[in-house]
Amino acid sequence: MNNQQLTIKPKKTLWGKAIAIIALINLVLVLFNLSYLPFRDIYLRYTPVLVHLYDPVKGIEPHPDTEIYLDTVQQLKQQLPQVGLTSPSSQQLLDSLQAQSIALVEENPFLAANKLGTFAKLKRRMQYRFQTRSVTEAFTQFWSEEYLNRVQPTTALDFFADKIEPLLKTNYYRAIDENGLYVDNFWLIDIFFVVFFAVEYLGRTFWVARNRDDLNWWDAMLRCWYDALMLIPIWRWLRILPVTVRIHKSGLFDMEKILAQITHEPAAYLSQRASLFLITQLLNQSQEALDNGALAQILSPSSSGITVGEEDKINQIIDRLIGVTIYKVLPEVQPDLEALLHHSLKGALKESDIYQAFKNIPGLSSLPKEATEQLADYLAQATYDVLINSYTDTEGKIIFDRLSDNFASTLRQHLKDRATQTEIQTLLTDLLEEWKLNYIKGSHQSNPEETLAEAEKIRERVS
Repeated sequence: MNNQQLTIKPKKTLWGKAIAIIALINLVLVLFNLSYLPFRDIYLRYTPVLVHLYDPVKGIEPHPDTEIYLDTVQQLKQQLPQVGLTSPSSQQLLDSLQAQSIALVEENPFLAANKLGTFAKLKRRMQYRFQTRSVTEAFTQFWSEEYLNRVQPTTALDFFADKIEPLLKTNYYRAIDENGLYVDNFWLIDIFFVVFFAVEYLGRTFWVARNRDDLNWWDAMLRCWYDALMLIPIWRWLRILPVTVRIHKSGLFDMEKILAQITHEPAAYLSQRASLFLITQLLNQSQEALDNGALAQILSPSSSGITVGEEDKINQIIDRLIGVTIYKVLPEVQPDLEALLHHSLKGALKESDIYQAFKNIPGLSSLPKEATEQLADYLAQATYDVLINSYTDTEGKIIFDRLSDNFASTLRQHLKDRATQTEIQTLLTDLLEEWKLNYIKGSHQSNPEETLAEAEKIRERVS
């Protein structure tokens, strides 16, 4: 694979970027919808206009009990500067607030909105204010003429506005439909995106199938299965996957570094676990195959079973090795081979009786040495030529074939011996066990994150 093939990336088009932007907008709305109830208090504090607009979508209405309570407090605030605390109307409002406070504590209107934490915070603040364990007593004392005169109405109402009123405003009531479920009209917003992406998904997969001979429409849709998550009206958070893929393919944002960091540790951990499992399974299966007589089946040319390609592969392998040795290896090592043959033959000739006899004859002492050198050179060259020509010659090739056949059959026959097979199988099984243990030991000692970082560097180098 060349560098040009390695650097192939998804084609980036304006249409792809536009689709990615629309998908991202939909994902932002989905995440906002999922976070609205848990973070509604924060939205209410910093963006009350947004809460006012989005509450109807979630079927949220002000809770009637807390709303009446806050309206009564507002009436008291408005008339105190005009009529004071001693007026009958002010006394009536204080009595009403005391009664509503008792009902508030006993009935807990925060229960419907699952805001028990907010209710607990409200009670703690009132208990701390009056240093009492009774919340009812604290509210009754707070809305009394005696207390308001002692601390001044402005001070008491400021405390209420800062510490109690914000908690009461966060309470709400959710409408329930005829099926007993909370009203949630987000689908009215989401339906436009679902229809859009359904049409886009079908059109794109149809276009891909039309331009590919090896794919039909159904296969194209299956290959882009993750895009179908944009069409599911439940578990909308799963749209993170197709949106991320679309952003990455379109090049709208550079997602390489982000994806690398997000998947770094999980990929390192999973790759180590997967490689450990695969290697261990491979070695275990190899051991089982040896124990089940796989070695004998390989060595037996008449063994039944599935074959791939031509039969009697051992003879073909031997023949191929001989051919490579004769045509490729020997020409390259010819000087070394001739030197070895020359040295061996010269040593053998010097040890012969004829050489020793000529060496002791006066005047002929140098003749054996010269003759030995020439004879050794001749025999070395002749031996090399015999090895080369005998394999290329027709008759020599027949002899070599017969030699390889006899060698293979004889070796196979001896390997069929039960004791030999048992010994070889034991040795191979022990060898595989050593490899397995050493691999597992090495995998625990190595750092998978370093391996993943090295793989990432290689990917960046070739991309």
